[in-house]
Amino acid sequence: MLKKSLKKISEYRSEMRTERMKVPVVFHVQDTLLPNEATLAQLESVASNNGIFDHIAAMADVHSKPGRKNATGTTVASESCILPQLNDSDPACGMRLVRTNLNESNTTPEELHRLFEALVPVVPTKAYIGTYLPFRVVVDICRRGIAPLINHLGIRTKYEAENSLDRGNFFPEAPSRQDILNILPPLFLFFAQFRSGILGAAGNHFLDLMKVTGIEDETTATKLGVKNGDYLFMVHCGSGILGQYTMYMYTAKKREHLSTAILMNIGRFFWSTPFKKTVRSIAAKIRSSDFGRKEPLITFDGNGEDGRLYMAARQACSNFAHANRAVITHNVSKTIKRVLGRDPECELLYDMPHILVSQEEHAGKKVWVHRNGTSRAYGPARMQDHPIFHETGEPAFIPTSMSTEAYLCVGQDGNDSSFFSCNHGAGKSATKTEDVTPENKTELDRKLETKGVRLYNGRSSKVIEQDSSHYKRADDVIASVKENGIVKPVARMQPISVIMY
Repeated sequence: MLKKSLKKISEYRSEMRTERMKVPVVFHVQDTLLPNEATLAQLESVASNNGIFDHIAAMADVHSKPGRKNATGTTVASESCILPQLNDSDPACGMRLVRTNLNESNTTPEELHRLFEALVPVVPTKAYIGTYLPFRVVVDICRRGIAPLINHLGIRTKYEAENSLDRGNFFPEAPSRQDILNILPPLFLFFAQFRSGILGAAGNHFLDLMKVTGIEDETTATKLGVKNGDYLFMVHCGSGILGQYTMYMYTAKKREHLSTAILMNIGRFFWSTPFKKTVRSIAAKIRSSDFGRKEPLITFDGNGEDGRLYMAARQACSNFAHANRAVITHNVSKTIKRVLGRDPECELLYDMPHILVSQEEHAGKKVWVHRNGTSRAYGPARMQDHPIFHETGEPAFIPTSMSTEAYLCVGQDGNDSSFFSCNHGAGKSATKTEDVTPENKTELDRKLETKGVRLYNGRSSKVIEQDSSHYKRADDVIASVKENGIVKPVARMQPISVIMY
């Protein structure tokens, strides 16, 4: 059993190292949150690869997922190579928190119910068509980030660019339109025209209305514009079809649907790109790995053409993921105006991805940091270029389940052990954490009602798996991040209304 190889560092931190492993795995959790043997075996396998820098950081929500080579809830760094299999196949899947002028005093439960009934078709989960964007706008979003979308839709969400990772554009310098057509098949961009503003049917993507129920740090909460009784929207979704199809080209992962494989191969076949040789080389690597089943992990040269092409494609799709969340916010704002007859004056508190590959400096070295189900959580010292976050630290959000408290937190300067990362949620528990576990949708709705939560849409037969009994306890998760100096909790938020597939 791999648990026997764990060495206790402190009450809230353990280390695992076996003879196979080139680097240790550091778990930033107490014993009750340690993962099961399957997840430990997956981490042992990843840590047995060459090129990994110093250690693997495993967070409170660490758990394995079917068809993935690396566990969710991990941060892995490497000095010279990029390891695409370390990350899930949805670039910049992430969350945002949006302030509004709605609160428990000026908005009734009946108004919220009318609003969310109207939002179900406006913020679709499983849909073929969302908010249409012209091809030119899609390309410009991919290369320039959020600015073209703001102009095209007339988005009035305040701080949409300022309060986003990298100011709303993952490219340090915007490439040309032709550059985008060289790194992404035009067919994928064509699909993307119809696919913005969709939450998606995968996993636990959601739109939540959160009520602030407690302030943990009054000074920081005031700087972030948050107070008790406020209603905030939290959005969790990714890059949709554009990112999924693109990453299938660059990542050794079995195609989950026949339609995906067919359309991906059609797009690649009719794609005229000067990087054809590199694309074929990557495809050969994927085939030789038996679509990721074989060891070791596939690597790209961080300074080579395969690494540059991969990162450019990720950055373009990451821009679209950010735009997707911005479209949802815009559509929510318009619906509030239509249904409630007032402007919610939406303000973006922060938009942060938790599927991210970036080059950063850690321990005095430039390294490639792969965050898979972890959010960047820089302390104030690393946020000196932001007018607010240089005082507070980078915001990080920790939702726990659809009916239990979420936390607004900020990064801490001493968080180097996790490469300045924070878990993106509570994570699934290996054992049930509550006495009542719903067996069907009716039982789930009944349980949610006792907690003051209302689920909308919820058409998936697997939505019952998002019940709080399947997730780690919020108190345990927050204790882990606090005791390890990962983030500082600022405010507690209770879900009130939830849209999820």
